Amino acid sequence: MMTLIKRFLIWLFAVILLFTGVNHVLNPAMYAAFIPNWMSLPAVNYVVGVIEFGLGIFLLIDRYRSTAAACVLLLMIFFLPFHIVDACRLNPAIGSPLVAYIRVVLQFVLILWAWYLKLR
Repeated sequence: MMTLIKRFLIWLFAVILLFTGVNHVLNPAMYAAFIPNWMSLPAVNYVVGVIEFGLGIFLLIDRYRSTAAACVLLLMIFFLPFHIVDACRLNPAIGSPLVAYIRVVLQFVLILWAWYLKLR
């Protein structure tokens, strides 16, 4: 039986993914600085948005939750180097260097959170 806290954390992470997925489509400029020049900016941005949105939905479906959580975990690990590179820039895309460092720490929190959701 799932605890109330775990159910809340699943729903909260799902809402975050749904919001960021939609935001990738509605506000692509916000994410542009994180996407390397060698990648197609619009395509990568929209694909990531669709993936995040889809994972948010699948986290809410019991049958797919474990697989979705594993995919979220991989996605958060995939995003980590982009945030580390941003934190090492003189002018980080995410704001000040302090905010960029906080974002790196937050990425580790998201990784641990997704890992926790993956556990049964």
